[in-house]
Amino acid sequence: MSKEAAVNFINKIRSKVDLLYIDPSENIAFGESDNTAIKTIFPSERADYIVCNSIEELDNFISKYSKKVDINYSNTSSGEGDTKDSNKFSKRKQIGIYKKVNSNKDIEEIKTISEKGANFVIIEVNDWKIIPLENVIAILQKTDTQIFALAKSVKEVETLFTVLELGVDGIIIETEDEEEIQKIKNILQDIFFNITSAKILEIKDIGTGERVCIDTVSMLVEGEGMLVGNKSNFLFLVHNESVGSSFTSPRPFRVNAGAVHCYTITPDGTTKYLSELESGSQVLIVNSKGLTRIVSVGRSKIETRPLRLFKAVCENEIGSIIVQNAETIRFLDKNEQTLPVTHARIGDEILVFSNKSSGRHFGMEVSDEYILEK
Repeated sequence: MSKEAAVNFINKIRSKVDLLYIDPSENIAFGESDNTAIKTIFPSERADYIVCNSIEELDNFISKYSKKVDINYSNTSSGEGDTKDSNKFSKRKQIGIYKKVNSNKDIEEIKTISEKGANFVIIEVNDWKIIPLENVIAILQKTDTQIFALAKSVKEVETLFTVLELGVDGIIIETEDEEEIQKIKNILQDIFFNITSAKILEIKDIGTGERVCIDTVSMLVEGEGMLVGNKSNFLFLVHNESVGSSFTSPRPFRVNAGAVHCYTITPDGTTKYLSELESGSQVLIVNSKGLTRIVSVGRSKIETRPLRLFKAVCENEIGSIIVQNAETIRFLDKNEQTLPVTHARIGDEILVFSNKSSGRHFGMEVSDEYILEK
């Protein structure tokens, strides 16, 4: 990549990354008046995050930068010294080391590296990835040493951030593809929904039809469910089946979500019909506060059942949902208590996500398109 191409690429991705693995002496990521320059990580003393190649080198740098120091980089070729061409700054350096993990001996060395005061360690693993990282995370979880893992693809990123439910602190990936970086950002960003209450306007039994039961691979807790609805901009919080009864056992991994045509939002921000979900699909699990987590589908069951229509209003928006008519399907009321659809009444207030209406094209939002859904 040419210097000009590198500058253009960095300008495009600078809001999407925290660190750039680049030699600071190249001076392509920084401008004199650039207050948003990306911090660099590199085997160079000029980098913000200095990557050491040996424990001895690590010891030397930790000793040198154990206190906050002033560093003056001058343009020595100009002979002007401390001028506008100089980059003078005062900051604490982050010192770490690159380590390839092939055995338990390497993991023990990482423990020693942390004890010596390393701020971070860059981990590279080959065929065996999960077990070595689990061991490293277990050893370093109560230390101040951050774990950065090398990722070879976007697919590896989510796994690396969920190992032992703690995950690594960061990933380093080599790419020249802006779309790949955006995909990674989408995976890592915290997705939040403004959950509010809506008043039920209408309840109607509509006969039989097919509904979709989503069995996830995760144990859901009380207060969690999926956002589902007939309109993509008005989604009802359908609770999971963690609440049992004298007739049914709890199935906390399950959300009896709704009729086959209903929408739900996926982690990449697009919508899918419930009928499209299958084993391996990813869904967003949302709680009553609007916080989310990404969960995979283990099994999707489509079966014929009696269905019930609900219409509700939130401010000026009216939305609806069709669900199975059974005691085990529940909404959450305005007090965040479960409300079986068989017990819901007109005038009850339930939790929803409501937004301004917009069009959808193959699940992607089209913000300026006029659309009327009834």
